[in-house]
Amino acid sequence: MEHFDILYRDETLVAVNKPSGLLVHRSDIDRHETHFALQMLRDQMGQRVYPVHRLDKPTSGVLLFALNSEAARATSTAFAAGAVEKTYLAVVRGYPDPQTTIDYPLRDTWDKMSAPNSRRAGNPRPASTALRCLATAELSVRVDRYPTSRYALVEARPFTGRRHQIRRHMKHIAHPIIGDTTYGKSRHNRLFAQRFDCARLLLHAAHLSFPHPISAQIVSIPAPLDGPFSRVIEGLGWRNCVDIPR
Repeated sequence: MEHFDILYRDETLVAVNKPSGLLVHRSDIDRHETHFALQMLRDQMGQRVYPVHRLDKPTSGVLLFALNSEAARATSTAFAAGAVEKTYLAVVRGYPDPQTTIDYPLRDTWDKMSAPNSRRAGNPRPASTALRCLATAELSVRVDRYPTSRYALVEARPFTGRRHQIRRHMKHIAHPIIGDTTYGKSRHNRLFAQRFDCARLLLHAAHLSFPHPISAQIVSIPAPLDGPFSRVIEGLGWRNCVDIPR
């Protein structure tokens, strides 16, 4: 049986390091999937667990669960109220501004398979992401029209929780995340798969900070990078730019 790397655990909460490619729970969008974080953690711990937030299937990193319904409600309320600080690492195409905030409204997305008779309802909702460029690199490889290709390591802090928010915001500013098969560039994705043996989405929930539902003290949880993401960091010379365990 597969086991999670448990990052934090007490009498009310448990956090794991979700691998890329794993759904949090069952979904009509991926009906063929048979492995889900919710069921895997339940089996590993031998008790019921309650998800309090989500990570996209291809995104890795800190995933938090509650161990009872009261803690789940309180922690979910903290997420909804913006009392949770989420920090992501991403590798993107090009050189973004050293520091910026992307304020770009996003419409809720829907999938035909999960809602074939639904309409895309409502107006775009406010969405804001703070971005900081941590490092850059230039490879002597022609991917687009230029003889070299530029990439950056960025830290993203979403202030809102729209679906695919960071991925869609990076596409909006023309710096898509490497490995993103929905919003990214396939030619750059192929380069990283060939050069670094890394075909995953290079987006990682590196740190989560939130008030504990019982004590109200701030809990801070970092999550180490997996092997493929670490290979990219090493290969691009960014080892000293990532301040999380590896």
